[in-house]
Amino acid sequence: MAECIPLKRDMLKDPIHLRVAGELDFARARTLADRRAGETGEEPMLLAWYNGGTGEFSPQVTCCTEDKPAWLTYAESRGGDLVIDINDEAYVFVYYGAG
Repeated sequence: MAECIPLKRDMLKDPIHLRVAGELDFARARTLADRRAGETGEEPMLLAWYNGGTGEFSPQVTCCTEDKPAWLTYAESRGGDLVIDINDEAYVFVYYGAG
């Protein structure tokens, strides 16, 4: 998957950092992120995610800004207000409805 702008930590707005030891694949990371997002008391909706190990991301949108990855711009422009950053950008999940 082509990524126009590489993700940098300072692009994430007030992320919640999770440190996870041991084996970590996408399914486990997603479960942990969903659980942490659910602790907000709301019913957050996942808008976007990024896998730093593979470079995969969703949604598959084309570049739309020059200063952030397209998937992050997509989530923020749709109200993404909760960012879960697992193991220093190994996995990033952006949710709507948490704030």
